[in-house]
Amino acid sequence: MSWLNRLRDGLSKTRQQLNQSSGFLGTDLKDVFTNRIETLEDLEYALIAADVGRAATEEILEDVKNSSKPNLQEALMEAMTLQLEPDAKRAQFRKFGFNPDAKRSTVDPQGKVIMVIGVNGVGKTTTIAKLGRYYQSRGKRVMFAAGDTFRAAAGAQLGVWGERLGIPVVQGVDGGDPAAVAFDGANARKARDFDLLFVDTAGRLHNKHNLMEELKKVRRVIDKADPGEPHEIWLVLDAVTGQNGLQQAKKFHEAITLTGVIVTKLDGTSKGGIVVPIVRELGVPIKFIGVGEGQEDLQPFDSREFVQALFDVNIPKDELGKGVLNRED
Repeated sequence: MSWLNRLRDGLSKTRQQLNQSSGFLGTDLKDVFTNRIETLEDLEYALIAADVGRAATEEILEDVKNSSKPNLQEALMEAMTLQLEPDAKRAQFRKFGFNPDAKRSTVDPQGKVIMVIGVNGVGKTTTIAKLGRYYQSRGKRVMFAAGDTFRAAAGAQLGVWGERLGIPVVQGVDGGDPAAVAFDGANARKARDFDLLFVDTAGRLHNKHNLMEELKKVRRVIDKADPGEPHEIWLVLDAVTGQNGLQQAKKFHEAITLTGVIVTKLDGTSKGGIVVPIVRELGVPIKFIGVGEGQEDLQPFDSREFVQALFDVNIPKDELGKGVLNRED
């Protein structure tokens, strides 16, 4: 099954949530605004129920009202795609009909070290394994650092993944200093000249001062071992947590500036609209999304592709073969 089909299937619960209140998505916009004012109220309710958020919903409705598209579905798709673009200039390109991601086939991290953060239970360690496989399959030499020393067996779990994938794992002792593991990992990557190092981190007590200070310490020691690193700090967020997850993301972003978000478990929720406030309120790009347990079910995020899958819209034949739209892996 192609990635686009897996994405469609994974977003089925969110699509159902939208359709329950908005079976009118093929309605002519002229009819919506002249004869069926309640349609807008239904649409507003559907978007909020899908966790798009009130502020983003208001902007989407305004864009829909001003759209030149012939029907509500097309207008809504365009408005949501724009909301999912954190860069204003790229958003303008999209508004004029260009696809800034047409040639993007992978997510290229800045630098060599990526800190992966997030609360326990979001699938952080498994996500790191999937990222390792993803970059390994694209010719990168990857290492892991098992820095979540506070969670029982987290290091062993990442070690098992490393053994399966043939990826070296720098380990510490359970209950040991996470910063020491990160320091050793950064030194090892530099000494062995590997392309990428993914550093797992502790994830408990996201709202406690101590955890945020620990993450800052990890970032400092990585920079000490490998000056300028980490260039990337990616947050793993469970889509099922919805607005609670968004609040977690804000706390992390305030404490240790994020460069990207990975949204997992979109297949397990009807609140897939949470991706909109993540981008809109944090101003941070979504790097990857996950829609299943399989290693291939984590792929780069493309806003246009996401919206097309959400509304179960077929991609025009003349667009097949462009960038991420035809991914089969």
